[in-house]
Amino acid sequence: MTLVKICGVVDPANARMAAEMGADFLGLNFYPRSPRYVEIERAREIASAVRDSPVRLVGVFVNRPAREVEEIESAVGLDLLQLSGDETPEEAAPFMGRAIKAFRDTDGMGGWADAWAWLFDAPHGSLYGGTGMAWNFQAVARIAGDRRVFVAGGLGPDNVRQAVAASRPFAVDVCSRVESAPGIKDPELLKRLFQEVRNAQSQTPP
Repeated sequence: MTLVKICGVVDPANARMAAEMGADFLGLNFYPRSPRYVEIERAREIASAVRDSPVRLVGVFVNRPAREVEEIESAVGLDLLQLSGDETPEEAAPFMGRAIKAFRDTDGMGGWADAWAWLFDAPHGSLYGGTGMAWNFQAVARIAGDRRVFVAGGLGPDNVRQAVAASRPFAVDVCSRVESAPGIKDPELLKRLFQEVRNAQSQTPP
């Protein structure tokens, strides 16, 4: 069963809506240069809004010192920590078992075998985070057969079914293509997204 991570959430009510519609993970972005960046207090409000749901909160970080990551994790009540920068396995050692390490290609995973999951996004040079660009999701199918893999990059209602069929991932990571504005998730687009994920699962052989 493919799980769904809705990333870049910035509003408590919007977060609760996404959780109620079926999100398994919500991503809170702590990278200050992101248009979906949230301050700690706002993140705590979002966490409070979904506390009675089974959704798991993922903090998204880019090159933050381990001490700061752990302070934010504790203050907000995060479940998992997504590392989307140039972090080394040594820097992530204190929280490796709850880390989702993001990669921009299928090389360079050495040292990250103990991470909770791997996330693969579209290759886009030196940029951090998503660009909304789709890519060859089938490239990670072999890796996804052996461990938890999130696929990201330009996913939305119009192509998530194809991405799931091609890569058979543990989870899909969706952001800009289900939004009406940066960080604000559109209910109709979310509804279509979850339906397409369910359709993909019913058509993909075990």
